Amino acid sequence: MPLLAVDADFEIADADADALANRLTALYSDHMATGTGHVAVVVRDDQHLSLGRATDGPLFFLQADVREGRSFERRRAFALAAMDEARDRFGVPEPNLKVAFTEHAGDDLMGYDRVGGAWSPEEEG
Repeated sequence: MPLLAVDADFEIADADADALANRLTALYSDHMATGTGHVAVVVRDDQHLSLGRATDGPLFFLQADVREGRSFERRRAFALAAMDEARDRFGVPEPNLKVAFTEHAGDDLMGYDRVGGAWSPEEEG
């Protein structure tokens, strides 16, 4: 039950936030070999952000709390796809994009009616 949290230092219209959430959910499902019904996305806009190596232009950060077990290649592919989406949708310069993963045991991720389980490569089937 991943939580994908976006922070941006610019205003994001509600329709764009909805479209971004839907796209990040689809990208996560595709790259991490999982369904979409348990993916949570939050979009926080107009935040005060700082990135030491940033260039002029907007900043966009994505924090991905995910189940442990995915390979570096899967995580990197998702990160690049998410950053491409922010670059293309909002015009964020590549140096101003950042993705950070925090991996959790499956049972650390909970909804009211369910507790996540361990991920295994067999789920990719």
